[in-house]
Amino acid sequence: PDWLLRVFKGWGDPCPITPNFDGLSIEWTDPSFVNPPYSNPEPWVDRAIEEHKKGKLIVMLLRVDPSTKWFFKLQVAGAHFFTYLGRLRFIDRSPPFASVLAILSD
Repeated sequence: PDWLLRVFKGWGDPCPITPNFDGLSIEWTDPSFVNPPYSNPEPWVDRAIEEHKKGKLIVMLLRVDPSTKWFFKLQVAGAHFFTYLGRLRFIDRSPPFASVLAILSD
C-alpha cells in the first residue's frame, strides 16, 4: 500500500518487483525494507537474519504464519513483530491472509 511505502521511503529494497533482479545475491543496505514473495519467504528470511548479524536494520513485510519454520527462525533471531489489524489492501489485489512487519534491530 502507498502509505506503507511512504513509511519506508528511501530505505534499501533488495526485493523490488523487477524482472531479472536477484536481491539475494547483492549486498543489502542499512536500513532495508523487504517485501519478499509470500509464496517463498524463507530464503529472504535467512538472508535478512544474516544481514541483521552485520548490524543492519531490516524490516520485512510477511504473512502472519507462526506455524512455519521461517517464522520460528525470526523469533529465535529476536525479531519484533507488529501485526496489521485486518488485511492490507494492495493496488492490484489483497492477500487472503493477515500481514506482519518483522523487525530485526539492535
